[in-house]
Amino acid sequence: MKNTFVLLLALCGFVPFAQAQDLEGNAERGSKINDTCIGCHGIADYKSSFPQVYHVPAIGGQNPKYILAALEAYRKGDRKHPTMRAVAGSLSDQDIADLAAYYGAEYKAAAVPEVPALQPPAAVADLLTRGACASCHGANFAKPIDGSYPKIAGQYPDYLYAALTAYKTVGNPMVGRGNPIMAAQVQQFSSKELRALADYIGSLPGEVATVAQSRFR
Repeated sequence: MKNTFVLLLALCGFVPFAQAQDLEGNAERGSKINDTCIGCHGIADYKSSFPQVYHVPAIGGQNPKYILAALEAYRKGDRKHPTMRAVAGSLSDQDIADLAAYYGAEYKAAAVPEVPALQPPAAVADLLTRGACASCHGANFAKPIDGSYPKIAGQYPDYLYAALTAYKTVGNPMVGRGNPIMAAQVQQFSSKELRALADYIGSLPGEVATVAQSRFR
């Protein structure tokens, strides 16, 4: 009876396809299908020029669930970046799961020096408190409370600033991020304050890195 019901749903077009978050990622396969990714994320100090000049984010060692969620958001258009949406749109759910698994494990190959955490200036400490940043991104902004949130400590400051301003952008068909929590948080800050937050968080020791590729395939 159950199988008959499922068959009827399938015939009517109501059976959803498996989504990437429901699939087990294969890091080895991810390492073999990341040719498009390494063109930006596999070059140390590489910068994007849209919508402004900033480092493309370091994603080696990032939470796999976050990478997966970000790619799905680009694919759905919740994140409005033409290049990333085109790339994400070319990927299957399994591709996304495999790439997330690969980049989540890639940090182990990176040599990132240990540096002590810096205490924020009083003004920045106030901004962090107002934004309740640690409530999601965790201790030292490197231990998120859920894997779907990114590690942001040690991320490129100019990328963090670009991301924060994207959450604040509305009504632009080419730029913006549709996360209601982050959108609500950033509205209270000026551009100068967002820059101060990005600069401080980016100065912290973190677990993300750009792992330079020895060759391009």
